[in-house]
Amino acid sequence: MLLLHGWPEFWLTWHPIIERLADRFQLIAPDLRGFGGSEKPGAAFGPSRHADDMAALIEILDIAPVGIVSHDVGASVAQELARRRPGLVRALFFFNLVYPGIGDRFTTPDHLRFVWHTYFNQSELAPKLLRTSPEAIPMFVEHLVKLWAYRQDAIGQDLIDAFAQNLAQPGNLEGGFDYYRGAAEERALADEHGKPSPIAIPTCVRWTEGDRALPVAWADRLPEFFTNLDFASFPDAGHFPHHEQPDHAAAEIAGFFGRLTAS
Repeated sequence: MLLLHGWPEFWLTWHPIIERLADRFQLIAPDLRGFGGSEKPGAAFGPSRHADDMAALIEILDIAPVGIVSHDVGASVAQELARRRPGLVRALFFFNLVYPGIGDRFTTPDHLRFVWHTYFNQSELAPKLLRTSPEAIPMFVEHLVKLWAYRQDAIGQDLIDAFAQNLAQPGNLEGGFDYYRGAAEERALADEHGKPSPIAIPTCVRWTEGDRALPVAWADRLPEFFTNLDFASFPDAGHFPHHEQPDHAAAEIAGFFGRLTAS
């Protein structure tokens, strides 16, 4: 099972899931290119190029077909991988996701106050500003993580510190921001080509009810884009269900893949 992280995360974000599921599944949690200990792209690097990376990883490890668990940035990568190389993917599990059915709702004025970082992160000035003070990166990370979490009490300072320390490593601010520039370029091209084909791979979505960055109401068009869909809302959690409700999150993952195996 491949675990694909979001931003400002890296592989360590999946530790609560790894603790709970390592005795039942072979779990692989890579750092996406530009994040954590991976190589840095040095240029815009969007979901399709990350998908090519993950396809190469799956083939090198000879583990196809894999189950993929993802959210945030990782969810965009997983969708691209499923469309580009469906033979490598056994099933998809998402916690909330940006997908084409959200449409213009993402950029409405009321919502932009929760996702302003998607534009800030595309600026060449952003990493320079955040490196002007040792306090800047921790403040930036803590503000966003707490803005998106529903159960802030479940987000420990040690997790925020780990995210901030990781971003402060050479190249990691720039590497993560390269994703946002690449994603913007890919969205512009996708708009020119119209609605993408639906994904037929078995898909489970557990969309949290307290995510202000990705409201659960936006799940309304999922069936148009995933034709083999198992959907349910996920209560009492925000953008980070694997930290806010790790027991429930792990149980949902295990339940979905367990049902697939049984069938």
